[in-house]
Amino acid sequence: MTYQQSLDYIHSLLRFGMKPGLERIARLCQRLGDPQKKLSFVHVAGTNGKGSTCSMLASILRKAGYKTGLYTSPFVTDFCERMQIDGVPISHGDLSRWTEKLRPMIEKISSEGEAVTEFEAITALAFAWFEEQNCDIVVLETGLGGRFDATNVIDCPLCSVITSIGLDHTQILGDTLDKIAFEKCGILKPDGRTVCYPAQSEEALSIIKGRAEEEHNALRIGTMEDLTVHSMTWEGSELTYRGFDFHLPLLGVHQHANAVTVLETVESLREAGLCISDQAVREGIRDVVWPARLEILARHPLTLLDGAHNPQAMGMLAGTLQALEPGRKFHVVLGMLADKDYPDAVALIAPLCASMACVTPDNPRALPSDRLAREAERHGVPAHSFDRDYQGAIDFATQKAGQEGMVLLCGSLYLAGSLRPLVLENIKNE
Repeated sequence: MTYQQSLDYIHSLLRFGMKPGLERIARLCQRLGDPQKKLSFVHVAGTNGKGSTCSMLASILRKAGYKTGLYTSPFVTDFCERMQIDGVPISHGDLSRWTEKLRPMIEKISSEGEAVTEFEAITALAFAWFEEQNCDIVVLETGLGGRFDATNVIDCPLCSVITSIGLDHTQILGDTLDKIAFEKCGILKPDGRTVCYPAQSEEALSIIKGRAEEEHNALRIGTMEDLTVHSMTWEGSELTYRGFDFHLPLLGVHQHANAVTVLETVESLREAGLCISDQAVREGIRDVVWPARLEILARHPLTLLDGAHNPQAMGMLAGTLQALEPGRKFHVVLGMLADKDYPDAVALIAPLCASMACVTPDNPRALPSDRLAREAERHGVPAHSFDRDYQGAIDFATQKAGQEGMVLLCGSLYLAGSLRPLVLENIKNE
């Protein structure tokens, strides 16, 4: 099986199961010898900030000397980014080899009336690869929700982490913060340890505290009052948390809260018996790399790429841009999925827009760019529809900005994967 054949097979599987539950992933893992039972995990759920939090934790654990697996979604430019060991993605050959092993198992389960989903197959494959490669610890990000997410087939992790909770995937998870928080808290296991994002809404926090108490979990919640921001520039932030000084390269006010979540998780892992020095923490955060999260792709014009894809994330992005460049306007390339709350997201970013080039992401759930453009025009933003002409949209925004202006590419991580290589190729050819 070639790499492309492997991807084609994985993508041919159902996106969602006919009914929610962990039975299919449990059966698939059992046929693999239950690799997840031989691994140690940090399990991370939430609406926003999961990827950044996971990336920082994995970087710290690597610096501490642990062979560290990282499982995240979605990817930006290469499917294999979804599973990594010590910062190196699974090879195309290994992905193909494990897909070939899994295929008859998947088809056997499907023949018995339970169609295995794409995410369940990828998750089982990742467990098998991590176990084969003798990972000391795996930082495991949920895909959707928590309670019925395929990653939740694991036993009690070293630590469960709940990042920022907002309204997203409301058709599946519920239309209120407390309903969504309940689903995310499904990852809490009896007698475990849990860390919570420090700037959680009261509605979500109430559910998290209640579920932690019910599951007899030791709950850690940091406080933003204990964080001192010495400076925040395009190079990152200089911060002190409870006497611990560190440099955070990830841009954004919201990343400060994610960093507090990470530092509290480190304390929880130390309580669980892991040896993580202050130096490993400092170096791990300093060296973290996480593409498409307010990533600077070019300097002239300043070109930023961000995966903000819902109103909560868009609000965080807008707040950061206002803090770093007060009063400045951006030439925005925006594309979103139709199942997101795009009217609210557009309303949040519109005050920062000098112009908007609207595109249609390469995804079956994509919002047509002409609908997005009409929404932007309702807020007084000069908007143009480029459909899937991504290069045309980038060129339009870049020309509008000139050498000293600012370009922002955002709206979806799926879109980021299409735009990022085009911008980098443009820079290489200049």
